[in-house]
Order: sequence, then structure tokens, then C-alpha cells
Amino acid sequence: MPRIITITNQKGGVGKTTTASALVCGLHQRGARVLGIDIDPQGNLGFSLGLDIEGLSTLYDVFTGNCAIQNTIVHTEYGDVIPSDIMLSGVDVSFTAPEREFMLSRCLDTIKMFYDFIIIDTPPSLNLLTINAYVASTDLIIPMEAEVLSLVGISQILDTIDTVRASFNPQLQVLGILINKFDSRTRLSREMLELAQDMAEQIGSQVFPIRVRRGTDVARAPAHGQSILTYKPKSKPALDLSEFVNIVAGDQFPSPEQAH
Repeated sequence: MPRIITITNQKGGVGKTTTASALVCGLHQRGARVLGIDIDPQGNLGFSLGLDIEGLSTLYDVFTGNCAIQNTIVHTEYGDVIPSDIMLSGVDVSFTAPEREFMLSRCLDTIKMFYDFIIIDTPPSLNLLTINAYVASTDLIIPMEAEVLSLVGISQILDTIDTVRASFNPQLQVLGILINKFDSRTRLSREMLELAQDMAEQIGSQVFPIRVRRGTDVARAPAHGQSILTYKPKSKPALDLSEFVNIVAGDQFPSPEQAH
């Protein structure tokens, strides 16, 4: 069975898509069978991995029964991807059937055996799409920027995590908090690290030992249809994210450097 990892934070701009694309690309580079699922109506994960969704079937087509999920999978040089589009933004209104929280989980039942990892990129909100991702997942990773509002975003999703555990998915665990745009020279970054560690302790999780440093190339990479890992592999954020991927991959999928 694969590990199904959702990247989540209610706050926007904290590096969710950067984290998700790095995991998809990095795990694929290590030889894992990886599927990235874009459940954000903005479609940023697919865009960041070079997809032009014009003419493609999307997750919305799966949810509406117009397309089988296996027919939405796009094979890329960075791993497999299921794209989304703006039609997903109406999902809360469009889908009212009982057990609608299980739509994604049931779809994945038909394909998950073909993958080692499934990485889900979520919207910056707590809606039905986010709930579907949590219900389908084995693990959550919470990226945050080293600033106060990002930490507030984490505190707001904890109740949702508890609700999902109590009602739908008792095995759901928080794998850790990943701090992005970190600058050890600033007092704010150091203070946010301490507060994040306190919060992680409260929920029985961890702050990942890798802090992803700031870098302008992170913002440029999506325009080139690439993860930062392939766009500027020697940049500070790419080196940090590569180390982070090593942690998630574990011993089963070592990086080329570790394998030698």
C-alpha cells in the first residue's frame, strides 16, 4: 500500500505547491512510483510540473463521473500527475450526496496499488476538497512560512484534523511541520521555529530538521514547468528540499548520492 501524503495549510503562500512538486519530482528521481494529485482549483501543481491542462481530463471529471480516474493520469518526466481546474471550486455546492467526504478515497482505491507514494496538493482553505484529501491520506505534511499568520493557519486546521480522525480516518497522522523561507539570521524566524516546535509537540508530531531557506529561484521554477529540484538543483532551497525528500523517502528510496 502506498503512503498517501497531503500537503496542507489553510494559509496561502506558505510553499504548499513548492513542497508537493519537490516531493513528486524528488521521489520519482529516487526510483519511487509517484502520483501527484492537484486538488486545488487553481491547478498550480500541474502547472508547476509542466502540464497544459487544455484538453486534459481533470479530477473534476472524475468526481462528476465523466471520466475514470486512470484516464486522467498524465505521465511526465517528473512523475505521474492528475490535474485540476477551476471547476473544482464549486465542489461544496455541486456535491451533496451522503459520504461525499470519501469521493477521493474511493477513486484512489482503483489505482493506489500502482504507486509507492501519492502526493496531494490542497487549496488554502478548509473545504470539502481538503476534507477529501485528509480522508484519503495516511499522512499530512504542514508547510509554514516563518511568520505569525502562517502559524495561525496551522492552529486553525488542527480542529479539522481531529474531526477527520474522529469521524472518517482514525489512522491519519501529521508527519511533520516543514518551515519554508527560513532565515536563521532573523529573530522572527528563530521565534517562529520555537513556536512551531511547541505546536508540533502538542499534536505528537515534529518540526522537520530541514529548514528550507529563501531563494528567488523558487518563484521562477513554475514558469518553466519545473520543480525547483530540476530548475536550479544547486540553489539553497533545492538543496534543502532534496534533504527533506530524503527524510520522506527513507531507506527504501535513497537518493543517487546516498546510493553510492
